[in-house]
Amino acid sequence: MEILEYIKLVFSDYTLRTITLGTAILGGVTGMLGSFAVLRKQSLLGDAISHAALPGIALAFLITGSKDTNVLLIGALISGLIGTFWIRGITTKTHLKSDTALGLILSVFFGFGMLLLTFIQKQPNANQAGLDKYLFGQAATLVESDVWLMSIVTGLCLIVLLLFWKEFKILLFDKDYAHTLGFNTKFIDVLITSFIVLAIVLGLQTVGVVLMSAMLLAPAAAARQWTNSLSVMVFLAAVLGAAAGVFGTAISSTQNNLSTGPVIVLVASVFVLFSFIFSPKRGLLFRQIRLIQNRNDLELQKTLAFMYHIVEDHEDISHPHAIKILNNFQGYSRKGLQKLVNKNYVTLQGEMWSLTPQGVEVATNMYNQNLKDE
Repeated sequence: MEILEYIKLVFSDYTLRTITLGTAILGGVTGMLGSFAVLRKQSLLGDAISHAALPGIALAFLITGSKDTNVLLIGALISGLIGTFWIRGITTKTHLKSDTALGLILSVFFGFGMLLLTFIQKQPNANQAGLDKYLFGQAATLVESDVWLMSIVTGLCLIVLLLFWKEFKILLFDKDYAHTLGFNTKFIDVLITSFIVLAIVLGLQTVGVVLMSAMLLAPAAAARQWTNSLSVMVFLAAVLGAAAGVFGTAISSTQNNLSTGPVIVLVASVFVLFSFIFSPKRGLLFRQIRLIQNRNDLELQKTLAFMYHIVEDHEDISHPHAIKILNNFQGYSRKGLQKLVNKNYVTLQGEMWSLTPQGVEVATNMYNQNLKDE
């Protein structure tokens, strides 16, 4: 399927248009809120909340007997919030660390949820079929009302972020300082966490309990590699999340029996991998390039210093010397010598070398700097 053909199909086909819009909005809001989870070092939070939502889905079905998406998501939201506040309670009331509390709530709630799902599946009720879609997601079940709900939640998130941007930023980087300024840090913390829970719950239908944490973390982790600015990171994470949703939907639509949720997560993972390798500031590739450059520069400086020590006691500092003298220096190489020539630090005349005035000046500054450091 060509790109233009797919774009036309998005505008003409109701199902594809709905799924594309839904996954794009979901990716945008989770990427935006995931930035705060990543910077607060709460990477397990998304995993814990998504797994904690499973019992709520099962209990909502048992209580109402309905598989209406809104009813089940309300149950998931309540269960997710309970799990979140239990995590807060464990970390504040006990000596356990947050990662221990997150792992504990994740395991307990998910185990309870699976127990309830097993119980439901054994009931003589044909209506229970399909609840397991919340484990891995089923984007094809998205309808227009779901997209509108996601849009409303995204709009609310944007409004809250704009209204409390300063508070979120201070809380994120210095909670104690925010408290001294008179901010209600507990309220701000609960507010941002509640919206993270809400975004995760919205994504359960599309991506599922198991993979939802990746939608929260992957766009933010990728965006973090490209910038040190919080505002840029939040914006970039939202863009990458939305792009993962769009491209994941496009790829899954080209093949039969290819689940949209896992494909979206894989696309987001590709963004993360690309960012880890190619981002200019933190990427592995450019970091290795800088390491090699620094190593080469250090070798050149050592070679220049060795040459300076040879000529500094000579009456004529620009007097030529034999290249073979440099063989006594372990870091010497013909390639390095040529680089010094290119920098106009050294001149070559056959098998003789001499320092230029610029080379002498640079070497003298290096020598004086070393004396100061000592």
